[in-house]
Amino acid sequence: MYMDKKLKAFVGLSGGVDSAVSAALLQKEEYEVTGVFIKAWTPEGYPCTWKEDRRSAMKVAAVLDIPFITLDLEKEYKKEVVDYMIEEYKKGRTPNPDVMCNKEIKFGHFLRFALENGADFVATGHYAELSKNKEGKITLSEGKDKNKDQSYFLWTLTQKQLGHILFPIGHLQKPEVRKLAQKFGLPQAARKDSQGLCFLGKIDMKEFLSRYIPHKKGNVLDKKGNVIGFHNGALFFTIGERHGFTVIKKSNKDAPLYVVGKNIENNTITVSPKIDERQKSVSQDSVILSDINWTSGSMPDLSKKYLARTRYRQEKIRCKIKNNQKEIEVFFEKPQMGISPGQSLVLYDGEICLGGGIIR
Repeated sequence: MYMDKKLKAFVGLSGGVDSAVSAALLQKEEYEVTGVFIKAWTPEGYPCTWKEDRRSAMKVAAVLDIPFITLDLEKEYKKEVVDYMIEEYKKGRTPNPDVMCNKEIKFGHFLRFALENGADFVATGHYAELSKNKEGKITLSEGKDKNKDQSYFLWTLTQKQLGHILFPIGHLQKPEVRKLAQKFGLPQAARKDSQGLCFLGKIDMKEFLSRYIPHKKGNVLDKKGNVIGFHNGALFFTIGERHGFTVIKKSNKDAPLYVVGKNIENNTITVSPKIDERQKSVSQDSVILSDINWTSGSMPDLSKKYLARTRYRQEKIRCKIKNNQKEIEVFFEKPQMGISPGQSLVLYDGEICLGGGIIR
């Protein structure tokens, strides 16, 4: 009797509970599962956790009795994620390295490695869902757990990539994932979630960047252009930030000061002590996007209104989009604050992630 061949899935095991349960669920669904630990670059002087994470990932493979591979992408991660991030900050932009990590590492090098080695799919512990629409195209949607949804970081995915990707826990709430880990006998059931930058963990971004970008003392200006303090480099600041600079001339009532502008050429930042002034000075009605990707493979209906996010877990903003040849302009229903060039803007139709681009 002819038996259907099992589909092969390479699961990116990070050592955490989400990827561990993803592997267990796929095994239960009778996929031929291989666990893959991706070794990324670790900066000198920071806590080195990759060995501990790898041991944790190996325990998953041992419990599930599946093959285990260590994929060394240290050079690729340094060049395509870390170096990219540093160069963007040098230009005075605010990049999103987690987006680049997913694009270049997890669903770039890892996906290619998996397919070249006989896998049909790669799977990760992302909180996002995939489905097929009436046209047979794969739709990327928000995960069921809105507190954990990671669709914002996945806007660069294409139809070709999505056809080889599985998100086994996207339909689950986090507490359900931990219960399943206990049920499967996985040691990660009680392990804390990782925080911070993809693979690197929680780091002080200014301290990290200062290793690669020299400090350059500059002036802090008020709205009238008066010098009221100093800072260590305009490159290190993001619009809307309220920490990291020193004010010598205090304003009345010592109200919180927010960065409302920065001049990279003159190495100055401008701050405002009042919320209403801040709103007027940094609010934007629209932004232009470059490096655009539509997850469906085609541009959405421009006559419709959509929703947008300019930051992870931000409440979605109602908007319209306009096509300007190679650029897309996004018009917000209400002016938005704290938008910085280099950030990702991600567009949604309800819970469906349409794609996005980089804010110019």
